[in-house]
Amino acid sequence: MKYAFCSSRLAFFAVLFCLGSWQLGWAEDGYDLWLRYRPMASPEIQKQYRRQIGTVFVAGESPTLRIIRKELVHGLGGLLGQDIPFLESLSAAKASTLIVGTLEDLPLPKELGLETRLRQLGDEGFLIQTAEVRVHPCIIITANTERGLLYGSFHFLRLLQTQQNISHLALTSTPKIRDRILNHWDTLSGGVGRGYAGKSLWQWHELPATVSPRLTDYARANASLGINGTVLNSPNSEARILTPEYLRKVAALADIFRPYGLRVFLSVRFSAPREIGGLETADPFDERVVAWWEAKVREIYQWIPDFGGFLVKANSEGQPGPQDYGRTHADGANMLARALAPHRGRVMWRAFVYGQGLDADRAKRAYEAFAPLDGQFASNVLVQVKNGPLDFQPREPAHPLFGAMPNTPLLLELQITQEYLGHSQYLVFLAPMWKETLDFDTFAHGPGSTVAKVVEGRLDNHALSGIAGVANVGSDRNWCGHHFAQANWYAFGRLAWNPGLGAQALAEEWTRQTFSHEPDVVRTIVTLMMDSWEGVVNTMTPLGLNVLCSFRGHYDPAPQARASFHKADAAGLGYDRSRAGSGAVDQYHPPQNERLNNLATCPEKYLLWFHHVAWNQPLQSGRTLWVELCRHYQAGAEQARRQRQIWRRLQGRIDDQRFHEVEARLEIQERDAAAWRDACLNYFQKFSKRPIPAPAAASDE
Repeated sequence: MKYAFCSSRLAFFAVLFCLGSWQLGWAEDGYDLWLRYRPMASPEIQKQYRRQIGTVFVAGESPTLRIIRKELVHGLGGLLGQDIPFLESLSAAKASTLIVGTLEDLPLPKELGLETRLRQLGDEGFLIQTAEVRVHPCIIITANTERGLLYGSFHFLRLLQTQQNISHLALTSTPKIRDRILNHWDTLSGGVGRGYAGKSLWQWHELPATVSPRLTDYARANASLGINGTVLNSPNSEARILTPEYLRKVAALADIFRPYGLRVFLSVRFSAPREIGGLETADPFDERVVAWWEAKVREIYQWIPDFGGFLVKANSEGQPGPQDYGRTHADGANMLARALAPHRGRVMWRAFVYGQGLDADRAKRAYEAFAPLDGQFASNVLVQVKNGPLDFQPREPAHPLFGAMPNTPLLLELQITQEYLGHSQYLVFLAPMWKETLDFDTFAHGPGSTVAKVVEGRLDNHALSGIAGVANVGSDRNWCGHHFAQANWYAFGRLAWNPGLGAQALAEEWTRQTFSHEPDVVRTIVTLMMDSWEGVVNTMTPLGLNVLCSFRGHYDPAPQARASFHKADAAGLGYDRSRAGSGAVDQYHPPQNERLNNLATCPEKYLLWFHHVAWNQPLQSGRTLWVELCRHYQAGAEQARRQRQIWRRLQGRIDDQRFHEVEARLEIQERDAAAWRDACLNYFQKFSKRPIPAPAAASDE
């Protein structure tokens, strides 16, 4: 009896501890991402939502509809603190009901006018509408397809997670970009190129016999953001990905991803006909090569009926390509495009080329290689262009190819993984960087010809459009290494759906779903996020500098090894890309090129990208370049120190595990920022011959 009593008492206190830990988040490890569905802290809001969602009806039965039903059970039950009854039929509704289904499957009154509105939403858009059905107040989620219903259901749960008013809903949403894709740089051996969060998710050695449940969770996370494609392997690809052994494995992944609206793509090696096909050539004009690719594509579609297509890196960094045979990039892309066209597949051909023979200025080379080919690519080819003309630097001006190829759909490539931005050690929210690119005006058709309009296909009326993010996910329990790196996966997906969303709104949205609704906590975290990118630019490459990191890891400061990029000398600092220098400014349309060419009108954030500036040149502040450079590096180190102090204020207000894991990384970031400041200023001082001024007081900033 005594033993039973003690056991019961221990169990009682254990339950209390677990409930308290769960509610305060003490045991969270980040695995749940932004889909935590924790009970709402406000009982009033919780009760209000319960009244508005009395029961749920999901019409139909299919793998995707079962996923929707499961997500609503999990999400509503978690957020509202109790299970919500699900109805077998709409006629059983006796109170307010959440109704999910296509109009085909829902016997809804015609007078609601939903049919007309749905015609504008395509295959992936959705509609969420409050209405009265059979005298009961209802919330209707409907779409033309099950994929639209899936995206609409996740969006509805997002409204609840961020505690939005759902009393009078009348919203429609449709993606502005057609292909919204993650590019994984995973190798067949299980590594991840530029990966900072563990090994590859795919576990090729176990497929297809063993499939990790984590893969379903990966697909679910992407579906919650509207990401609809995934390139499984590195663009530095291995030909054997196209062998039957590996196509079986790819098919197993495609089967998991399909109900979540996630299509599979593969990076392919241009020389595959030689390496695995037994041919002595991969010349795209050779009939045997053409026939080999056509047969291989047919084989792929037998395994994967909804296969998306190929990503190709060719004649870049040692990769084989059509130029090996005297052919153009368009010749190579079109050969693959013709093989894929009968199956509605497409080619994403990367424009990341920088062969020395193109131009002395590396930043000009992709433009020089691809702009002359405009209009020569097949209709199912997208040219995939990085956000800037160099290589994912902390800050670059937008790539001049955007606006220079009106007859070719361009797919924007962003880097979610932080290759040049402190890997997964640094807190860097990248949405402000991406917005700077998306909002950049190309002036291709006059003012307002933004990169976003090019990427959406709106500027030149392209049917195809695309955006790709180099993924930052791996086998680490929290997916991305740094808890805040999850926000970049999230922001990429949301901006891929709608590039018009604001960076601060996304930061707040993610914070509310991931950490807390407490206003002061939200303000603190959002401020950290929104200041973080500019802080890291100051830490590493202020005023338009670029490529100051080490060759091997792209992490440590190494300005002494990168002289060809920053051009420091006794006269000044910066790469002259004006008309007096490399002339890169004229790869942009007027009046943008005039603005960038003039030292007085070039934005200071791009100053040393486009100009070699004298050390004693006064800048907008009235201070000289040297003093301003010192202040930026000092500000970067100070901000990293301040970030850590600000984060400490949140101790006890978020869970212990994530608090301490983030704090440990902020400590590394603070140390590294000081190292960057010292390494860069001590190096540049050798050329400026000027003293390093004392750090500016806060009141001077």
